[in-house]
Amino acid sequence: MKRLFTLLNLGMLLLVLTTFLYACENSETPIAESEYQTETGSNEVERSPDEPIRIGFAMDTLTEERWLKDRDYFEESVEALGAEVEIMTSHGDDALQIWQAETMISHGIDLLVIVPHNAESTAAIVEKAHSAGIKVLSYDRLVKNAAVDMYVSYDNEQVGVLQAQAITSLVPKGKYVYIGGAETDNNAHMVKKGVFSVLQPLINNGDITIVFDQWTKDWLPVNAKENMELALDANNNEIDAVIAANDATAGAVIEVLEERGLAGVIPVAGQDADLAAVQRILKGTQTLTVYKPIKELTMIAAELAIALAREEEIGRFMNVNNGKMEVPSILLKPIIVDQSNVDETIIADEFHTREEIYLENN
Repeated sequence: MKRLFTLLNLGMLLLVLTTFLYACENSETPIAESEYQTETGSNEVERSPDEPIRIGFAMDTLTEERWLKDRDYFEESVEALGAEVEIMTSHGDDALQIWQAETMISHGIDLLVIVPHNAESTAAIVEKAHSAGIKVLSYDRLVKNAAVDMYVSYDNEQVGVLQAQAITSLVPKGKYVYIGGAETDNNAHMVKKGVFSVLQPLINNGDITIVFDQWTKDWLPVNAKENMELALDANNNEIDAVIAANDATAGAVIEVLEERGLAGVIPVAGQDADLAAVQRILKGTQTLTVYKPIKELTMIAAELAIALAREEEIGRFMNVNNGKMEVPSILLKPIIVDQSNVDETIIADEFHTREEIYLENN
């Protein structure tokens, strides 16, 4: 009896311990959960058929000015169509972006729109959404190696083509520096592909020499600045042109050029039409930017998201291969902007107001 009593106690102890460990395992809080938790907290959401379509928008970052516009314009566009949107931003954290997507899925969204931080790792998000019966629209950046339902962006390869064509028309011969975007971003690769499609023939015939070519980790200006300092140091400040992947990296490049008395002397190309970049263009320290009308992009993305959520026929579009499949895609045309056409592009579209642009240039 004593031995039986001991075995029973041991069994009860193991049961309690197992229950405790299970509770601990299932109560772990993901990184920054409290910061990003929304008001709708249940894992299973029952919704009436009469309720509006709910769109989840998983963003990578709000650090750069353009992404603030994407967020605001997309929200306005979705709501104007009678739908609702839940927005979460992962601030460059891959694990957090996956968790946020899972959270929005648990909140009962009807469709997920994603701006991936890492084009490869976010394939897991597409799989999780599909397992819940939710389609995924890849916004501006393409998720690689996943069965994405739709992709909407600007023609990022054409962005690079426009940058290179404009700069080579000004500097047909000389030493070139290329400051790329984040290596984890498919867009950065597409822009670079476009740039070098123009530069390569000139490189081959000896007119242009690429003296520095480097990615910018996480698109951070501080990393772009370090790259530009290395480029100038390695070439005794003797370079003839710089093509930067976006305006934030171009701004870092120009900061270094200003420190060395070269701002306005060396042509610099960027993209995104950030306010500071347009002001630099008017000052003459940045040569050009490539403008992508964000409002147009968000309106189309909102319409597509709602149509996909309702399983409506959305027509036939071009296809873009993401390594797994041909993804139905819409690619809008970018526009090159320099001192000659600020008024009829950026100001006419109210992307920036005249007062904002000229505030620091009077």
